[in-house]
Amino acid sequence: MANTEFWTVTSGDLAQRRDHLATPAVSSSADGAQKVIVDPSEQFQLWEGQGAAITDSTASLLMHSMSAEQRHNLLEELFSPDQAGFSAVRISIGTCDFVSQKYYSYDDLPEGVSSDGQLQYFSIGTGKPGAPDATKDLKNIIPVLQEILSINPAVKVMASPWSAPAWMKTTGKFAGSGSLRLGEYCGNGYRPQDTIDYCYAQYFVKFIAAYASYGIPIHSVTLQNEPSNTPGWPMTFWKPEQLVRWGVDYLRPALDRSFPQVEMWFGDDSLRFYQRPVSEYMTPVEARCFAGAAIHTYSGLPQWVHNAARQFPGWKLAMTERRCMLDDSVDEASHVMFGEIGTWLVNNGENGIILWNLALDEKGFPSYAGTMGRRGVVTIDSSTGKVKRNLEYFMLRNYGQDVPLGSRRVFATNRLIDGRHGGLGTTAFLTPKGGLYVQLYNPTDTPIEAAVAVAGEGARWQKVSVPAYGTVTMRRAGENEELNTTGAPADDEFKITYTPHPADDHDEGGAGQSL
Repeated sequence: MANTEFWTVTSGDLAQRRDHLATPAVSSSADGAQKVIVDPSEQFQLWEGQGAAITDSTASLLMHSMSAEQRHNLLEELFSPDQAGFSAVRISIGTCDFVSQKYYSYDDLPEGVSSDGQLQYFSIGTGKPGAPDATKDLKNIIPVLQEILSINPAVKVMASPWSAPAWMKTTGKFAGSGSLRLGEYCGNGYRPQDTIDYCYAQYFVKFIAAYASYGIPIHSVTLQNEPSNTPGWPMTFWKPEQLVRWGVDYLRPALDRSFPQVEMWFGDDSLRFYQRPVSEYMTPVEARCFAGAAIHTYSGLPQWVHNAARQFPGWKLAMTERRCMLDDSVDEASHVMFGEIGTWLVNNGENGIILWNLALDEKGFPSYAGTMGRRGVVTIDSSTGKVKRNLEYFMLRNYGQDVPLGSRRVFATNRLIDGRHGGLGTTAFLTPKGGLYVQLYNPTDTPIEAAVAVAGEGARWQKVSVPAYGTVTMRRAGENEELNTTGAPADDEFKITYTPHPADDHDEGGAGQSL
């Protein structure tokens, strides 16, 4: 085999961008470096993939700010297993705040119609996918997903609603919050299937079927994006107990009848949602309806993750949304991406990572909600289609390029206690073919000298310098395993325009609204 080990280095300031490192020499002594022992015999969760959200904002940039060649080259770079290896995306069920169009649901009623218990007005859009006159999801999201799946058919699509249709909500309004009209009737009678509860579950089923008709399988759904949030854009508010009852009594049975393979995830909210242990309001039998807990990390105490991830045997843990700001400092962006998500959560059972917008423009737009200051995994110049790759890209690429799906996390000496403090952070995986992946993260402003050894191989240390707020990765090939040694393309040059991001009552984590 041509390459048995492949090492890369990424600095927090991106002066180094997964640059290839010469394989460190083996020494019998660590010589004062921080020692990292990797033990493949201690095994934990499976790795299920990583990626970002294909919002209408992201999809509109890909469709209208880039040429077809630019778009395909970027999507190939991101989703091809031979390059960055992104393997998961998240979409909204109906509109979210990051859209280039006017807000919409899939069951907007004409004037004079107040209810639609049979979902006769259901539509994910009209027109041919990507056509100038196409509407709703068919305008941007569907054609982009079709292109992604043509590159990598196994990409997993997770879907989350921001809001139920206006007529199903207590406010009667689509924008803004409001709860589902639980227990109220919308059909012709008093049967369970005549309730809003049942109808909204069928809304999910019709959405999944509609996407399947365009060749896009939905792998998983969450019950609600940020059920504890009450912003000005479309949202539905739920209490945790309400989500349990509706998910167990209505949505899971509806999925079982039509799409039993679709996973259903609980939470999909910041750690504040998990202040109480899930087991206080969900039984072990009810928990079997869910694949696991989905979390965001905009707000809440780190230890609250255990109120989700450690409550039920077999539950998985997914990061389903997080973003950085356009003006985040190097240390803050690094702590969030490399530290909290890419190290600390992985060591606390995280099975996969899906960040927020895959792409936004140089101003953090488009956003129908008018939210400012956010950035995507990549930034696309709205007038030229040029691309810059942000720190989020390199965190995701570390996993996508080097950790095959089905790899299992193994023990590695780790000093990082919360993603930000404690010292050198380490994660490690055993690949399905017996290879190893080790990632070292430095949460400080000074390089750290580390020495890595693998249990069972004796005093065979490999020393490496981990740059400030950056990572070093080691990928060792297993039997008959080829290593992906591709590099990240050079960025294009264009101006980033910083915009203010004032906080409001729904501010998440002191860094802007939860998006």
